[in-house]
Amino acid sequence: MTRDTEPVSARIGVAATVVLLRDSATGPEVLLLERPRHRGSFAGAWVFPGGGVDPGDRRAADEAAPAGPATAGEKPAARGSVGLPDGPGPAAKAEAVEQLAARRAAVREVREETGLEVVPGALIATAVWVPPRSAPKRLRTWFYLTTAPPGTIVLAEDEVIDYAWLRPAEALERHASALMTLVAPTWVTLHGLQGDGSVAEIMARAQRRALAHYETRLGTSERGPALFWAGDVAHADDALAEQAGGRHRLEVGQVPWVYSVS
Repeated sequence: MTRDTEPVSARIGVAATVVLLRDSATGPEVLLLERPRHRGSFAGAWVFPGGGVDPGDRRAADEAAPAGPATAGEKPAARGSVGLPDGPGPAAKAEAVEQLAARRAAVREVREETGLEVVPGALIATAVWVPPRSAPKRLRTWFYLTTAPPGTIVLAEDEVIDYAWLRPAEALERHASALMTLVAPTWVTLHGLQGDGSVAEIMARAQRRALAHYETRLGTSERGPALFWAGDVAHADDALAEQAGGRHRLEVGQVPWVYSVS
């Protein structure tokens, strides 16, 4: 099985997602929103605030942006990356322009869905997610971290039916117990947020880490359906799923999901 090498940005839309963090007596918490259960994208799932980039999020002046990361402190791509810009050039330029629009969308979506105002410059880009080719709605999604601003949460009733502040481990436990529906990017993000004692520690670690790109392929392992990313021996071919080699996959056939990376 040969992986398609056509640039994904030429075929799919762009979106932004924001992980809002706050400290609590029991450790850092994230804001999760419950989508309507019988309609829309990710029906019934608990997700981070976010949505698609609209035409109004783009600016003609963005074309003058320098190639490379759109904010200071961002670093080259990390695990999960494949076919990505590794220096100045058209691809790096396109990604820098894309992220300027994604940051505006991130701020707008948080405001619309929660009533909270985040500052674009306070957003730390942590990952770019590309869904499987079989996904009904494909959006190349930028994931950002930021400290939650003060304010009262006011939900967009047509887009969100509930919200919760949860420790990442607690959200994963609810998913494993079938009490909460999560989608893979949310699950993996929550998994990576475990272990820090404060929001400041999470933010500092995010600043140090490279930007990760996840080009997802849906396949199967001996445990059932699985999502594979670059670095996994079976990223291009399910037939290799049980062979020795690198692992970067999320097995989703049954709960609890199993994440393997090496």
